[in-house]
Amino acid sequence: MPTFLVAQKQSIWNNKSHCLDSPQPQSKLMFMPRTSRRAAVVGAGPNGLAAAIVLAQAGVQVDVFEAEAQPGGGARTLDLTLPGFRHDFGSAVHPMAAGSPFFSSLPLQQHGLEWIHSPAPLAHPLDDGSAVILERDLDAAASVLGEDGKQWRRLMKPFAENWEVVAGEILRPVHFLTKHPVLLAHLGLVGFPSALALCQQWFHNPRTKALFAGLAAHSVLALDEPLSASFGVVLGAAAHAVGWPIPRGGAQSITNALCGYLASLGGTVKTSNRIDDISTLHGYDAVLCDVTPRQLLRIADGRLSPAYKRQLEKYRYGPGVFKVDYALSAEIPWKAPECSRAATVHVGGTMEELAASEEAMRHGHHAERPFVLLAQPTLFDPTRAPEGRHIAWAYCHVPNDSTFDMLQRLEAQIERFASGFRDCVLERRVLSPAALENMDANLVGGDIGGGLMDLCQFVFRPTRRHYATSASDLYLCSSSTPPGGGVHGMCGYNAAKLALSRM
Repeated sequence: MPTFLVAQKQSIWNNKSHCLDSPQPQSKLMFMPRTSRRAAVVGAGPNGLAAAIVLAQAGVQVDVFEAEAQPGGGARTLDLTLPGFRHDFGSAVHPMAAGSPFFSSLPLQQHGLEWIHSPAPLAHPLDDGSAVILERDLDAAASVLGEDGKQWRRLMKPFAENWEVVAGEILRPVHFLTKHPVLLAHLGLVGFPSALALCQQWFHNPRTKALFAGLAAHSVLALDEPLSASFGVVLGAAAHAVGWPIPRGGAQSITNALCGYLASLGGTVKTSNRIDDISTLHGYDAVLCDVTPRQLLRIADGRLSPAYKRQLEKYRYGPGVFKVDYALSAEIPWKAPECSRAATVHVGGTMEELAASEEAMRHGHHAERPFVLLAQPTLFDPTRAPEGRHIAWAYCHVPNDSTFDMLQRLEAQIERFASGFRDCVLERRVLSPAALENMDANLVGGDIGGGLMDLCQFVFRPTRRHYATSASDLYLCSSSTPPGGGVHGMCGYNAAKLALSRM
């Protein structure tokens, strides 16, 4: 997320500024001939695959080692309920993947990736039976938002119209140097405060405040915390600039396209190949790890200095999620029929209710009325369920490593705005924080963001070294490094650029 807000004090990024160049479109990329250099990547999530592609483009021979039988990490599509119902294990809707500078530079469409845009990116139902709809077209969105429309346009327009610049800047490490100081200073001014403060300053209508609060709640911060507004601004701008699309066939399509392109460059992905000790990886000039600090401490203990290990041990993980996947007999019966225009629905009511939900979660409690993020992909991609059937994907935020069963509270929230929802459920798969971590070791305690994204860890993530470790040939490239969580590949891109500059 927005990495320009606090100045980077580490000299490596000033001395090696070429590491920070934005990815170039595919037609402009220059590929190096194959060399004798070799690199290993541990983990085949989007960041690990992005790192492998950058290295392979430079002529490095790359092997990717993935512990699970299916590559993708949080970007996998699995049979989680009934036969024929294809569910996204992690990410389902992908504004940052569609808007990623690196992914946009790759020929992923040639390897099967197809984006589907729902008519509206987002719906936010309310208790009066209506819903606030975030339209993709900025002028249409402003019209829908009535008295706040002019302010919405004023807030989002600079960033939506300059999305390529914004994305290129916020998805790299914190830095001094920029060619767009005015635009980024403006983003810093509106993004640094809390979401509640921004709502009070910019909007008057409770409907608009509820809409923005839902966007900001993706931060997994309390809505009165600094930086929470930045998530709302960036995700709102992305909705107008690139949309909130779903990949046809599910998130696995993103992974398959990355794997296919990597294979065309000569890289290999070795699944069901868990690396418990990186000392078993022989003959590699560099090892990049798409793992969180906890896993790095375990698999690289003998390679790390005591001081660096102490720094990693202090790394803080964020709240977890409680997730449910549904096989449905019919579409969700929303009271507000306009909710069926959006692949993503924010369920939780007013700004005040969302704030109470996220405040409870940040203080180790379980909200009585949790904010629920829900995706309904089969409205727009019927290939993912048997004919006439549907899937839904929903989760709420809970304290890290929570063991509390949130199912009744989560479904009560959906029923609140879609009476009869439970009658549509054919099968459900409940994934607690522990179950999520068991299926992907990077989801520590159910944390889907790779670590808490508060002010301190926003700047020094996971340490002041960012991607570098105390071992000169060992790097971190996971969402525990800048710019953090999300399917965008930029953690892997940035780490690989640093590794190449040293190789």
